[in-house]
Amino acid sequence: MKDLSISIVAYNNEEDVLAVVRSVEEHTPSFVSKDIYVIDNGTKKNGLSEALSGFSDVTYIHTGKNLGFGAGHNRVLELLDSKYHAIVNPDILLKKDAFTPLMDFMEKEGCGMAVPKILNDDGKLQAAYRLEPTPFDMFIRMFVKHGFKARKDKHIMRDMDYSKPFRVPFAQGCFLLIKTELFKELKGFDERFFLYMEDADLCKRVNSVDRLMYCPYVSVIHRWEKGSHKSLRLFSLHVSSMIKYFRKWKHVV
Repeated sequence: MKDLSISIVAYNNEEDVLAVVRSVEEHTPSFVSKDIYVIDNGTKKNGLSEALSGFSDVTYIHTGKNLGFGAGHNRVLELLDSKYHAIVNPDILLKKDAFTPLMDFMEKEGCGMAVPKILNDDGKLQAAYRLEPTPFDMFIRMFVKHGFKARKDKHIMRDMDYSKPFRVPFAQGCFLLIKTELFKELKGFDERFFLYMEDADLCKRVNSVDRLMYCPYVSVIHRWEKGSHKSLRLFSLHVSSMIKYFRKWKHVV
């Protein structure tokens, strides 16, 4: 059994994928045994397979179609033989070792999943930690640009002390470390969510049987593009996923 497995879902973003793999290889100590899986949902011809062949611990999987975020990560569920599994976005970069201290943190806390300090390129903390979504909170976030500042700040947990660990109801799924056994028990992501809200759903299911904890001692860079704010198609997917989420968890919509 390896210490760590990592899954990265690619979609027509070859350079980002290569950058995150290189940063993981550079900053993860050699004493950490690991498997990295790159699941390529891409629809365009690329050189990922050849470029990744130089890394002995990387397995490249071409799906032949866009399975979606959750289903892409689930593609490796049956292959995992590790103590911890990391769900990592292609737009993540490591500047130093993130996995060793995060695994140590999870051992100490005894939690099922952990999220590190997620930073912008300029070092500012991202709003990646949230209370459990409600229809009202998601509505004002998506459709109300001004107003409800106190409510929005509460939802993204601005009132928390980020120098200390705390339990998180919903952490953005750009970088999550979960016990592999737990990830398998939960059967990974719910594939009814093609894109968006699959991370909220996974966090809710983890917290129903264990704990998702914020770790203040580790940081990663997330070059967050906020795609659904720029694309009508992605925005529509986001809204559709929200409706699925609230119906699944018996919220009135």
